Amino acid sequence: MLDLDADDFQSDLPEQHWHLYHENMSLNLIVGVWTTTSMQEKFGPYPGDEFMCILEGQVEIIDREGGKTLIKEGQAFCVRNGVPVSWKQNGFLRKFFVTYSPQAQEGNSLSSDEKGVFVLNQEELNAKLQNLDAPFPYEIVGTHPMQKDATLFVNDTGNMRVGMWNSTPFQTVMQAFPVNEFVQLLEGEIFITEHSGRKHEFSPGDVFFIPQGTICSWHFKGDVRKFYCRVDGD
Repeated sequence: MLDLDADDFQSDLPEQHWHLYHENMSLNLIVGVWTTTSMQEKFGPYPGDEFMCILEGQVEIIDREGGKTLIKEGQAFCVRNGVPVSWKQNGFLRKFFVTYSPQAQEGNSLSSDEKGVFVLNQEELNAKLQNLDAPFPYEIVGTHPMQKDATLFVNDTGNMRVGMWNSTPFQTVMQAFPVNEFVQLLEGEIFITEHSGRKHEFSPGDVFFIPQGTICSWHFKGDVRKFYCRVDGD
């Protein structure tokens, strides 16, 4: 159970737990699953750039003008580091999360009119898809696929990106993966083979995370669509 401070909450203290799948403390990047009972946080700067998938429950993110963004079970969203908001929910909530806490840098403060909460919507992002000239972050074997991308969010330091990506089938070489990437697979199948020979298969509805530097190859079977959160550690 997480150790909480009552000064951070408008409500009674909730009960919260997490399990971390990946920690890179030199980058200030953590990936895991988190649960909480009902609660409302006090208004304050959001602690890090965070991408989330709601597995159970729902939450309202309230801005300083009182505007509310409702995120329901099954939806994915992200919140910009430093945006002044309050997290409010009734009932139990479970989420996958990717939290990146950038080092403080002069000139990277959030402007007062900059949007802070972004909900991923397939239909809206599909209308914004643009053709990609290069298949980054993949090194392709054989004919290059047709790929499209729609970026929804880029953080203030420019090294965290969230969006939706489409591709026709392709296969990659065995390579050191150049970014940290969390994937929520929407369509198609993905097969990943590690350097050791261990194989992983993913279908629509699955989520997975690849740490930067992981040596692996990818095989995309059928047309693939995914939500992604990428963090470049270089």
